[in-house]
Amino acid sequence: MINLETPKKFGPLIAQARQVADEVFRPISRRYDRDEHERPKELDMLAALVDGMNDGSDMGGAGAAGVRRSSNGNGKKADDGGTRNGSNLSTALSIMELCRGDVGLLLSMPRQGLGNSAIASVADDEQLERFAGRWAAMAITEPEAGSDSAAIRTTAVLDGEDYVLNGEKIYVTAGERADLVVVWATLDRTKGRGAIKSFVVERSNPGLVLDRLEHKLGIRASDTAAFSLVDCRVPKENLLGPPGIADTNGFAGAMQTFDNTRPLVAAMAVGLTRGCLEETRKLLEQAGVTIDHGAPVATQSAAAAEFIQMDADYESAYLLTMQAAWMADNSKPNSLQASMAKAKAGRTCVDVALRCVELAGALGYSEDLLLEKWARDAKILDIFEGTQQIQLLIIARQLLGLSSAQLR
Repeated sequence: MINLETPKKFGPLIAQARQVADEVFRPISRRYDRDEHERPKELDMLAALVDGMNDGSDMGGAGAAGVRRSSNGNGKKADDGGTRNGSNLSTALSIMELCRGDVGLLLSMPRQGLGNSAIASVADDEQLERFAGRWAAMAITEPEAGSDSAAIRTTAVLDGEDYVLNGEKIYVTAGERADLVVVWATLDRTKGRGAIKSFVVERSNPGLVLDRLEHKLGIRASDTAAFSLVDCRVPKENLLGPPGIADTNGFAGAMQTFDNTRPLVAAMAVGLTRGCLEETRKLLEQAGVTIDHGAPVATQSAAAAEFIQMDADYESAYLLTMQAAWMADNSKPNSLQASMAKAKAGRTCVDVALRCVELAGALGYSEDLLLEKWARDAKILDIFEGTQQIQLLIIARQLLGLSSAQLR
C-alpha cells in the first residue's frame, strides 16, 4: 500500500538536492539565462559528485538520470509482494528539489539526460553496461511529428550489420552536449506504430548533423538542438528493445519510456511550482499579508485566498507525481497515472508561476527576483514529453477504454 509521506530514508538525498538548488543553481541561474548556449562549466564537478552519490547509495536517483522499472534501486526485483520505495521515487523527489533552483540547469547536468531514462527503460543488460556513465539525449520530435509520436517519419533500414537512419529531429534537449542521442525511427512507414523503434546513436556519428541550436522562451541554460540524420549508420546492437516489427506491442515497448520520464517531468514542474510559492509567500508576509490554512478562505484577504488555492493545486500535483513514481518502483502499470501527473503538474506550474508574478507586482516582472524567469521556464514543462492536450487525450482513452483510432 502506498504511503504518501516522504520516506525517511530519502531525507539525506533530499537535503543534498535542496542544498544544490540553493547554493549552486540559484546563484548562477540568471547568468546562464542571459548567456544562452554557454555551457555551465560549474555543473561538470557537480555531475561527478552526483555520480558518487549514486554509486555510494543503494537507492540511486541523486540526479535526473534514468531509472529502471524492474529494480527498486539496489537490483532487487519488486515481485515479492512487498512495497518498494526505490529509484523512481527518489529520483522524482530529488528533481523536485533541484528544480526549485533552476530547471534549465538540471537539464544541463552531464549524464542526467532524458535519453538515460529511455535506455534504463528498455535496454538489455549488455546495453546498460555498455552505455553506463554516458550522457544521453532523446530525439523524438520532428517537424511533422510532434505530440503524435506514431507519425514519426525518420526511417531505419537494416543494411548488413548496421541500421541506416535518415530523417530530421528537432527540439532535442542537451543534443549538442550529450555523448549519445536516443533516436526514434520507423522500420516501415506503412506498418504504423508497431514499426517504431529507438536507436542509440553516438553524438560523434558523422551521419548525425547538427543543424542549429534553438533560441527559446525559457530553460535557456539547456541547449536545444535540431539534427539531420543523413545515411547515419548505427550498429544493430544499438537498437533498444526487440528487433523486427510487432503487430501490436512494438510501439508499446518504445512508449514505456514515457511511463518513466513523464513522472520525472511532472517532478520538474512540481519543484518549480514550489519555488514560486515559497518566494511569493515570503513577499506576501513581508507586505503584511497573513496566510492561514486553518481559517476559512472567505475570511482572508484576496491575496491570501489566491495563495491557498495555488497551494492546493500544488499539493494535488505533488501527490499525483508521487503516486506515478511509486507505481513504477513497484512494477505496477502506471501509464494512466504518469499522464495524469504530467498533465496536472504541467498546467499547475504554468498557472502558479504566472499568478505569482502578478501577486508580486512590479518585483514579479523585474529581474531582481527569479519569478519572471520561472514564469518563462514553466511553459516547457506543459509541453515536452507530451503536451497538455495529448495527456488529456491519453487519460480519456484509458478511462473510457477506447483505442487511439476510436478517440482522436
